[in-house]
Amino acid sequence: MKDLSVYRNIGIFAHVDAGKTTTTERILKLTGKIHKTGEVHDGEATTDFMEQEQERGITIQSAATSCQWADHTLNIIDTPGHVDFTIEVYRSLKVLDGGVGVFCGSGGVEPQSETNWRYANESEVARIIFVNKLDRIGADFYRVVKQIKDVLAANPLVMVLPIGVEDNFTGVVDLLTRKAWVWSDSTDPMSYEITDVPADMAEQVEEWREKLIEAAVEQDDDLLEAYLEGNEPGIDDIKRCVRKGTINLDFFPTFCGSAFKNKGVQNVLNAVVDFLPNPTEVKPQPEMDLEGQETGDVAEVDPNKPLRALAFKIMDDRYGALTFTRIYSGTIRKGDSVLNTFTGKTERIGRIVEMHADSREELEYAQAGDIVALLGMKNTRTGHTLADPKNPATLEPMVFPDPVISIAIAPKDKAGTEKMGVALNKMVQEDPSFQVATDEDSGETLIKGMGELHLDIKVDILNRTHGVEVTMGKPQVAYRETITRMIDDSYTHKKQSGGSGQYGKIDYRIEPAEKNAGYEFESQVTGGNVPREYWGAIEKAFRSCMGEGTLAGYPLLDVRFTLLDGGFHAVDSSALAFEIATKAAYRQSVPKAGVQLLEPIMKVDVFSPDDNVGDVIGDLNRRRGMIKAQEAGATGVRVKADAPLAEMFGYIGHLRTITSGRGQFSMEFSHYAACPNNVAEEVIKEAQERKAAS
Repeated sequence: MKDLSVYRNIGIFAHVDAGKTTTTERILKLTGKIHKTGEVHDGEATTDFMEQEQERGITIQSAATSCQWADHTLNIIDTPGHVDFTIEVYRSLKVLDGGVGVFCGSGGVEPQSETNWRYANESEVARIIFVNKLDRIGADFYRVVKQIKDVLAANPLVMVLPIGVEDNFTGVVDLLTRKAWVWSDSTDPMSYEITDVPADMAEQVEEWREKLIEAAVEQDDDLLEAYLEGNEPGIDDIKRCVRKGTINLDFFPTFCGSAFKNKGVQNVLNAVVDFLPNPTEVKPQPEMDLEGQETGDVAEVDPNKPLRALAFKIMDDRYGALTFTRIYSGTIRKGDSVLNTFTGKTERIGRIVEMHADSREELEYAQAGDIVALLGMKNTRTGHTLADPKNPATLEPMVFPDPVISIAIAPKDKAGTEKMGVALNKMVQEDPSFQVATDEDSGETLIKGMGELHLDIKVDILNRTHGVEVTMGKPQVAYRETITRMIDDSYTHKKQSGGSGQYGKIDYRIEPAEKNAGYEFESQVTGGNVPREYWGAIEKAFRSCMGEGTLAGYPLLDVRFTLLDGGFHAVDSSALAFEIATKAAYRQSVPKAGVQLLEPIMKVDVFSPDDNVGDVIGDLNRRRGMIKAQEAGATGVRVKADAPLAEMFGYIGHLRTITSGRGQFSMEFSHYAACPNNVAEEVIKEAQERKAAS
């Protein structure tokens, strides 16, 4: 049986371009897992093994690897930073025990950092912070620490201070030991010496050390009392308190360095071992019964308990589908049959492998606390629970965001049609934020995703990985509809033509619901005018109608349907009759309820050089953007705005033109808002033309 106290399941997450993959490379080099570090900008990073990742210098899918440090086993997942691939971060954080949040020393807290931090908070993942790229122009460790407090409302516990800044950054001071780590060669992470604190930093080190100890001893009443009486605790006691506070999410130990220049990574690895929890120290996953109700039991991290495992990622490669799985309790062996609680079917485990990016190591068994990939799972998808067939239970499922953009694609030749269908099916299994649908009116295949880059990468994968060349249509925005007025109405469905007839009468109210409520149903029927057994049919029928709005055919949002009264016939009434009545009531009443078109609004964050800020703001205004804030940095200005997705297609090309190639931007879905009349008219007209053409 493995000693779980020496296991650390961690993820490395951050905003795009903060240096996650470079940090992972340095960790693998330091731990002896690789002997030559590959650079992201050269397309040679170990965990960026997809062709698309190597070409673009970004991480697209999370990659798993494992290594050893100080007699501990680290299972590491390197996640993407780009907003279009947020889903990869979400599902990785869901199964990890700890994380390393990487922030750029000059860029600081970026919008995607906020999203990732929020996901980590929701998943209650203990974290340490690494402020990277301190060798960059404009880098400022103390400014980033302040941003983490102000923007993320987090409590960073500073553990090291930087020695020098920008070109003069040479190392860090460890506040606990009052020792300086100074690197002499930027290409060799081992070329460091531990010396005394530089004289000009002595006062600053004592000031920050005091803050560190004060925060730490609050975790232990006896130590706090002794400290208030003037007795400083020993280093081991302080570390114990820091570990406790980190696991309780009271604070986040904060380190700094430059991964690219090989400075400061050892301190992060030591912190992973010292402060992040092992699998037995995190809150156990609650168990649910097969109906989705909490049972009150938890999946105890114990290899001898019944099996509870969560499939968190499907990846197709040359050997078949790999199902990445976190085992919460129990043990699995090659050849075991396990129950998929979502499908209700058992599946046989063909092989168990431990992943190192795209290479693998065969295992005979895996147990609670492990993250492994399983081969041979035919019907298991992301978010499914694998359990002991004799003792079934399910774990909390994953919830994925709806796509905001779609494009029509078609194979260039007829031979590609079947190949495209098979390839798309595999891609949907791998990425739950990627969806495929067929337009009922035109018969076109639509692919839906989280942004232009997301779909661009998917088309690239179709072409290169699956050998299917496709033509692409114009990007389509995922509009929605809602209602603005309350309507009280009545509908009677009556059909008598010999034999048993159909009868269902409903009196109802349709009104706007709270924002983001989706759909609410309530019955206020008293006295049995509409028997209770038909309420479910009415609720289901109205819900199914909401998939197609009455204005332009887009799904309806935020509606409350109240069944007030009605009537039934002892012989002719049935669930089907009330279903038909409800669908007709929808068509009758929704158009009278002030239907309004909604468009997706994106949270946009643009970096612009100082000279081009006016042009960038003017351009965003022309795109119906609402400027929220401007933040001056060392090398330019960050402009934050809300802008409609429909106006942001192709924005990166335009931004590069007006900033001479120096501008950057990121955006993520924020909310739905009412469309201006002129835009709504155009969208509705296009929808009607598409319907007429089909």
